[in-house]
Amino acid sequence: MPGARVPVVFIHGLWLHSTSWEPWAELFRTAGYEPIMPEWPGVPDTVSEAREHPESQAGVGIDEVVEHHAQLVRGLAEPPVLVGHSFGGLVVQALLNSGLGRAGVAIDPAPIRGVIRLPPAQLRSAFPVLSNPANRKRAVSLTPEQFQASFGNALPADEASALHERWTIPAPGRPLFQAALANMTPRGRSATAVDTRTAERGPLLIISGGADRTVPDSVSKAAFKLYGDSAAVTEFRQFPDRGHSLTVDSGWPEVAKAALDWLSNQGIPGQIPAP
Repeated sequence: MPGARVPVVFIHGLWLHSTSWEPWAELFRTAGYEPIMPEWPGVPDTVSEAREHPESQAGVGIDEVVEHHAQLVRGLAEPPVLVGHSFGGLVVQALLNSGLGRAGVAIDPAPIRGVIRLPPAQLRSAFPVLSNPANRKRAVSLTPEQFQASFGNALPADEASALHERWTIPAPGRPLFQAALANMTPRGRSATAVDTRTAERGPLLIISGGADRTVPDSVSKAAFKLYGDSAAVTEFRQFPDRGHSLTVDSGWPEVAKAALDWLSNQGIPGQIPAP
């Protein structure tokens, strides 16, 4: 008799809806896992509703997003695998740091406190939000051109346009301000602070897109290096020619398979062996 399925919680970042994980969820379900795709606080259930009601998530910050997902994880019967993209990857690290989740995959993760690299490409990607302080309390949309420049720069223009039309939603500006000011904020008050030295957490895989402009490869590598003093498993995988869209573009299966293979190597199959 087969054992229970291991839950896997998929956590999206800014400007993508939770339903953008649907192809991943189906692949992981086939591999034996039980996928869960929660929304951020205030985000409606569909892309169209989220676009119609941007005010529903205006002002939401990283701390609220982390606690929202922490409550979900604490309510599960089994510790889940955590998979997050961009700010979702930061949330994965925060949850692991709190002892939640049996393993985490952080894909192009937004920088945790302590990462001091700020490449020009990253600054340009964040400029549409950070250029206006009022965006701290707003939900902001990306134009097709902004999406092409920050998410889809490694894609043909028609594919980037199609992804923007299918998946993008307004996103709160506050997390970008919190991340930008993290290293000037006392550690105890920083929403992006993670104890990278602790050994009391599940294994972590950081995946980076080498062509990413939103979270450049050097930023992901800097985060990985911060974990160098931890005895817990931390590994790094780069996809050299991929941009920030690597979880939703036509090459997503390669990235998803890498995550599944890594979980298998960590001894975390889709199902818990029956007693």
